[in-house]
Amino acid sequence: MSSSRNDEFLAAATNDRIGTELVLETAEMKVWHLRLEPGERLPAHRHDRPYFWSVLTDGMGRSCFGDGREVDIIYQAGETRHFADLTSENGFVHDLTNTGKSTLVFVTVEFSR
Repeated sequence: MSSSRNDEFLAAATNDRIGTELVLETAEMKVWHLRLEPGERLPAHRHDRPYFWSVLTDGMGRSCFGDGREVDIIYQAGETRHFADLTSENGFVHDLTNTGKSTLVFVTVEFSR
């Protein structure tokens, strides 16, 4: 990992912007939209509370994690993943790059602790 990218991942411990647009915030949750055009990247950010995402489009992505892992992912419209037990102790940092040829669109709901 380059030093600038390493610095970004270290700073991501306080980056809670997990989407491209915050569309609703209440005491119980935040609802985010995430839209990435081909080649576009969501910067590194931290997940440290329960959340789920649903992808609305087919596509491909790559996530780089704070521990150095890189994971390529194929998304299918309608797929949903739930991370029910995240806390500040077991949270993780990652980014997301759209490596496909079509726009990736997600809705993500993050719950307050």
